[in-house]
Amino acid sequence: MIKADIGLIGLGVMGANLALNIAEKGFRVAVFNRTTERTRAFVQEAGPLSERIVPCETLEGLTAAIERPRPIILMVPAGAAVDEQIATLLPLLDRDDIIIDAGNANFRDTRRRMAELADSGPRFIGMGVSGGEEGARHGPSIMVGGPEESYRRIAPILDAIAARYEGEACQAWLGPDGAGHLVKTIHNGIEYADMQMIAEIYGILRDGHGLQAHEIAPIFTKWNEGRLNSYLIEITAAVLAATDGDTGKPMVDVILDRAGQKGTGRWSAIEAQSLGVPATAIEAAVAARSLSAMKAEREAAERRFGVPAPSAGPVTEQALSILEAALFAGKIVAYAQGFAVMAAASREFGWNLPLATVARIWRAGCIIRSQFLGEIAAAFEKDPEAENLLTTPAFASLIETSHPHLRRVVARSAEAGLPVPSLSAALAHFDTFRRARGTANLIQAQRDFFGAHGFERIDREGTGFHGNWAKG
Repeated sequence: MIKADIGLIGLGVMGANLALNIAEKGFRVAVFNRTTERTRAFVQEAGPLSERIVPCETLEGLTAAIERPRPIILMVPAGAAVDEQIATLLPLLDRDDIIIDAGNANFRDTRRRMAELADSGPRFIGMGVSGGEEGARHGPSIMVGGPEESYRRIAPILDAIAARYEGEACQAWLGPDGAGHLVKTIHNGIEYADMQMIAEIYGILRDGHGLQAHEIAPIFTKWNEGRLNSYLIEITAAVLAATDGDTGKPMVDVILDRAGQKGTGRWSAIEAQSLGVPATAIEAAVAARSLSAMKAEREAAERRFGVPAPSAGPVTEQALSILEAALFAGKIVAYAQGFAVMAAASREFGWNLPLATVARIWRAGCIIRSQFLGEIAAAFEKDPEAENLLTTPAFASLIETSHPHLRRVVARSAEAGLPVPSLSAALAHFDTFRRARGTANLIQAQRDFFGAHGFERIDREGTGFHGNWAKG
């Protein structure tokens, strides 16, 4: 029997689509699912592609069906299920075989698993896969972390199944151990901020100007033709234009305003805090989703406090131009924060993350794909050691021209009682970032007053100075 090029465990939506993608690109893939019925049904549904799919009813059968060294992709829920699957595979694998966790894993779990397998187990790869169901089937963005030599074994397959941007495969080895999963986590954090800022602009148009969904849709369609061109802007226009078949109302108007989240957004905020990097636009987006879940409390608060009626009047072309620029400015800050977190993680864990490459492999296949990423890649190619995207020449010019519009939108929204948490956080970050002397001197004085924590002085070298505080 001809051996399979790769194995895959877990035939849920993502796993099944990834397996079909692999088979469609000419590779033989051995598949296993915990329930045999699902494996059989998958092969039947695969049609002509079933010729390159090897169904396996046991893990022993799976490992026997793959060409050595055997790469096996895990598409199982993150967390304990991954550890359980690794444990069942270990007795069946050799030292040079490769376990590839392609789920939304916490990169710290990935680092732990690699350390546990380092001495005697098979190789381990943490692989971030972005693009959802459609990406898995037709071309995702793929972020790989782990031993580079193991990556080389699977690189031809990843090259074939990844999304392509101007002929370039949107996949790359980004560094050792948890590098791939950390980058995927921050991708999702930026995604949270991007989606939240779009929702805030939608809220201004709906609740501030009184526009209906079908009136807002063409605004986003037009914006998608300019500098905001991106997948999220594109689908926002499509979502707002859609009609519910049961009620005839705009689809978005019959959806409960309670957003879900699977954890990666929270992880991105947690890691930013852990690394001491401000990612306030991302944090605000995570908090906004949590607040959206408090539906009963919000309804009670509206009964108690009320909400302002739309007061902005008809939306003008000038107003739309300001909103577009404000969203663009907020987006710049959110991306700058995300890339700053990745840069800090790279230093902390010794990864040497290629940030220009990260931006390039996000240009297609992933949820935050946009033309904007080409500019980010170019900025880091010109200055790989750039500390912050905001200080690169190209983005310094962009934020310089767009932040006044962000300021105007945030100010008017605050006056009108319209919530714009991520846009507000982005503006506050920019204003704090560009101020050479902030207000933390007072905080240091307070800390020294109540806890003798000490401080640095502006006129002397050294640390550990204390004030002569008059304590009552």
